[in-house]
Amino acid sequence: MSYEDLDVWKRACRLSCEIYTVLSRCRDFGFRDQITRSGLSIPSNIAEGFERGSVKEKRQFLYYAKGSLAELKTQVFIGQRIGYIHTQTGSDWRQELDEIQKMLAALIQSTEP
Repeated sequence: MSYEDLDVWKRACRLSCEIYTVLSRCRDFGFRDQITRSGLSIPSNIAEGFERGSVKEKRQFLYYAKGSLAELKTQVFIGQRIGYIHTQTGSDWRQELDEIQKMLAALIQSTEP
């Protein structure tokens, strides 16, 4: 199976694109850069893990994706608090991140020996 067939990868890509679009006019370049990098890192690490040669490496990159997800969720929360991200948008993103997190956890578990 290709990573491109995974719903978790597709959903993470969609969320990353949405974050880029919504924050494209954010003038705080440091915040915008950090949050878009975190969002981009989730599907990128899933893809990289699936292209690695061993199950151990695959799991490692899936854990990287999970870590980036936690980072992004924190940044969305902070973005809401400081007024960079509309409250409802941030809540929607955090709910989607919860779903992606569950999917990632199941994917990681499926690679256990």
